[in-house]
Amino acid sequence: MAAVFEKPPVMQRLAPMLQGFDGPLAFAVFLLACAGLLTMYSSGYDHGTRFVDHGRNMLIAGVLLFVVAQVPPQRLMTFAVPLYTIGVGLLIAVAVFGVTKKGARRWINVGVVIQPSEILKIAMPLMLSWWFQKREGQLRPLDFLVAAVLLVIPVGLIVKQPDLGTAILVMVAGFAVIFFAGLSWKLILPPAALGIVAIALIIFFEPRLCAEGVRWPVLHDYQQQRICTLLDPSKDPLGKGFHIIQGMIAIGSGGFTGKGFMQGTQTHLEFIPERTTDFIFAAFSEEFGLIGNLCLIAGFIFLVLRGLAIALEASTVFSRLLAGSITMIFFTYAFVNMGMVSGILPVVGVPLPFISYGGTAMATLGMGLGILMSIAKSRRLVQS
Repeated sequence: MAAVFEKPPVMQRLAPMLQGFDGPLAFAVFLLACAGLLTMYSSGYDHGTRFVDHGRNMLIAGVLLFVVAQVPPQRLMTFAVPLYTIGVGLLIAVAVFGVTKKGARRWINVGVVIQPSEILKIAMPLMLSWWFQKREGQLRPLDFLVAAVLLVIPVGLIVKQPDLGTAILVMVAGFAVIFFAGLSWKLILPPAALGIVAIALIIFFEPRLCAEGVRWPVLHDYQQQRICTLLDPSKDPLGKGFHIIQGMIAIGSGGFTGKGFMQGTQTHLEFIPERTTDFIFAAFSEEFGLIGNLCLIAGFIFLVLRGLAIALEASTVFSRLLAGSITMIFFTYAFVNMGMVSGILPVVGVPLPFISYGGTAMATLGMGLGILMSIAKSRRLVQS
């Protein structure tokens, strides 16, 4: 009788949960997580409990990844409308009576202080993927217009807070779904061309546009200052241009092979602001040089390509669009962070995935990876 009630080993009970996990994606995440822990130890070992907290955040993200991966895509689809509705409702509440910190109203107290815009990083691609799944086989131009409205509402509310970094991520996530759903290139090229022309004109007329007393319409003063600082950080080297200048010095001083682990002078003499968060890529570049940067970039490229491969292999429109959008979020995180630290993009609050310190961003990344794993698992289980 004892044998009848004997419990199977733990690994035997966990095996069905692990079945179908995407090995290449998990390996890429593991390598990037190791790089993150290594860099955080070097840049944050004397910065309170940053290293320990970073490890804890990674564990939380890992748990979220594992839990979300157990939810099949069909079940994930049922969360789309409720999560989007709650997210937009909370954004409206933030606009009305949100908590203001450092001049930005991004938080709301619901017993605990939360930042609702983070919800939209997952809710936006879920909602639009659900929308196009419902319209499968009968897409009309009006359907793309509705999708654009669903995207513009939360993005506009986030921009108003203001929070340009999160707005960019939500915009990219939503636009990726609309593009992968079949948006015509003819509608994309004209605004893209106008954007390139506008950037060229801003660069050409920079001395006049950024002169003292000149104010740009639409943009807030701080947004205008970020663009002007990007174009010529030497105008205010000890003020608004300090971040960009020190970041570029750190990257350049790393040379080809870097100064070595924990040997970064710009980092440890505290010339790099936010060295454990937004500007951690500068600290990494100084210690590991061009070779380290190329390896890190290769890791992100592999993760993105693997995510796109999962999207291509997905069995439903919802899964395909959702996987593609989540993958583009990872690409945008990495591209924007490396670009702003390198001085080719304005400074916005976008962390480097798995490398930068930040609990909320790490949790969002964990859920995103869990969704990718869920889609990969469902495909493999169908094939088997």
